Amino acid sequence: MNAPINSEGEKVRISKLMSQQGLCSRREADAYIERGWVLLDGEPVTELGTRAFPHQKITLTRNAQSKQDSQVTILMHKPIGYVSGQPEPGYIPAATLFTAEAHFKDDRSPIRYHPMQTKGLAPAGRLDIDSTGLLILTQDGRIAKQLIGENSPIEKEYLVRIVGDLTAEGLAKLNFGLTMDGKPLKRAQVSWLNKEQLRFILHEGKKRQIRRMCEMVGVRVGGLKRVRIGRVMLGDLPLSQWRYLGPDEKF
Repeated sequence: MNAPINSEGEKVRISKLMSQQGLCSRREADAYIERGWVLLDGEPVTELGTRAFPHQKITLTRNAQSKQDSQVTILMHKPIGYVSGQPEPGYIPAATLFTAEAHFKDDRSPIRYHPMQTKGLAPAGRLDIDSTGLLILTQDGRIAKQLIGENSPIEKEYLVRIVGDLTAEGLAKLNFGLTMDGKPLKRAQVSWLNKEQLRFILHEGKKRQIRRMCEMVGVRVGGLKRVRIGRVMLGDLPLSQWRYLGPDEKF
């Protein structure tokens, strides 16, 4: 049976509304609902699948807010040879580098490392096995959605060493005009950094996108490093080490 419709629009699952509003991820929303930590127009919601109109006010209790405040987000300098996502047979996930020994000694965050922080820690975006640079892992669904949501506006900056001769026409196509997986790519910002290296700034993250883009214009990638996501820089974080996202850092 379809949800009732009135002048205010159609009812939507509360977990979906919470995700759309940036309150948390859908998975977190369901967990909070089960605990009675979600209020709809001031009244507790405890039944999974409950629907509401988009104009209704959804808030989190202090328990939910405290839970979110305790979630960690880390910046990692991923080395080549590690996969960023789910572990695959024969490959090592980057999350295995989240250890006390690999913690950047100059991390200024007041958070202290604890092994329990690995629970629910997941990459917010991919970085290929043969690429290095900034990788974000987080327990916070709000940050994951901000970075990898379908309409995320967050820029990602890469330094790319190329092999081959890139023409002016090829450089123009890297900026705009290429199609991948049957869809036009969003406009990028691609420029020479030096005679062997390009700077790419992308607003999307298709699988192996930069490598495939380069192949389309007759060159190949000899090395790729991500140095920035939004306003957060890789900076002087050493290879294979990590640090916490600072309280004053925003993507």
